[in-house]
Parts: sequence; structure tokens; C-alpha cells
Amino acid sequence: MPFYETIHIRPQTQLHLWKIDEPLDYLIAGVLLQDYSLIRLHKLKSEVHQKGFLAVRHLLQHLGYADTDLTYDTSGKPHLSDGHHVSISHSYGFAAVAISDENLGLDIEAMRPKVLKIAPRFMDVDTHLTGLSLAEQLQKATIIWSIKEAVFKIKNEKGISYPNHISEQPFAPAEGTTVARLDFKHQTEFFPVHFIQREDYIFVCVFES
Repeated sequence: MPFYETIHIRPQTQLHLWKIDEPLDYLIAGVLLQDYSLIRLHKLKSEVHQKGFLAVRHLLQHLGYADTDLTYDTSGKPHLSDGHHVSISHSYGFAAVAISDENLGLDIEAMRPKVLKIAPRFMDVDTHLTGLSLAEQLQKATIIWSIKEAVFKIKNEKGISYPNHISEQPFAPAEGTTVARLDFKHQTEFFPVHFIQREDYIFVCVFES
């Protein structure tokens, strides 16, 4: 299945989804890659990561962008040639591209039981998960992990600790929004958060205030 959905997150922000169920050969044949991208692709050892990389390029192509319209700065942050802000993510069965007039970070996470095992490493479990069913715990823990990943994509500073520096206001998964907070280097920053679920995946967009 190729293009999956476009979701209007905010007035000037669209989240575009691609469901990855094509074979690798099909994905390779269907997109024109610049030399830089070919080198990056061949360095990826996992077929899952190769498919995600290629699905992102297919998605950009679907939106009218060539692979040459996408560049990366020295910190690894992607940029589009037309000046729009862009953030990219992929995870197993989905790839996503968020395009906006605002600086943002995008993260996709599959809801897997493993997240509950590692939850104490990145969140206050008692505060967020007490009283929830197992399915609700899995959903909420995945959202919180994805929020922290997306905040880090925006800031990308060495030394940021997920449990110690990034937190989020209380929220219910059905609300679809919250606010993340970063306390780092004696500064406090707030980030509006929007999240959705499609199938067994969580998609989070975080915006720089």
C-alpha cells in the first residue's frame, strides 16, 4: 500500500503517512536517489531501516519533492529546498513526513510491550500509569516516549536526559494534545504537542514555542 493519509495537525502543518508493505525491490525501483542518498541507503544494515528510508523518499515524491530537495545540516536535521520546516520518522510499518511553517519534531513509535519494561528509565511510572489497564499503559507510555524523542529532535543537545530534563503536562490519550517542558542548562522551554494513533502506531508532532 502506498500513500496512506494526510492529517492537518495545525493550520500550517500537515502530517503525511506512508504504510510500508511493499517489497524492498519495489521501493528501490520506484524512486530516483541522489548519490548522497544512495550511499546512506547502502550503509543501512537492516532491511527494515532501508524500507523506512526509501518509503520517506516515496512519500516526498508523492508530495512533489525530489530527493535532491532534501538536505541535512551538520547536526543531521533535514531541510527542504523551498524553506518549509520538515521532520521525518519511520518505524517498522509506517513512514511519515511532517511539513510546516513552524520548527517541529516528529516521531513514530510502534506500541510494543517492551516500552513498559523500560518505562521507569524515561518517565515517572506512578504518576502517569497508575490505575490504567495494560492496554492504556502501553498506549500512554508510547506517547510519552515519543514526545521525548520529538523534543530531542528539535533541541538535539548533548546532555539532555529524558527522565531528568523532559516532562509533559498531565494528559489523557484521547485528548490528542499536551505541552512538553524542557528544563536544561538553567532554562525552561515549553513545546506544544499533538499526537494521534493509527493502527498500532503513535505519531507525535512537537512544536518549538
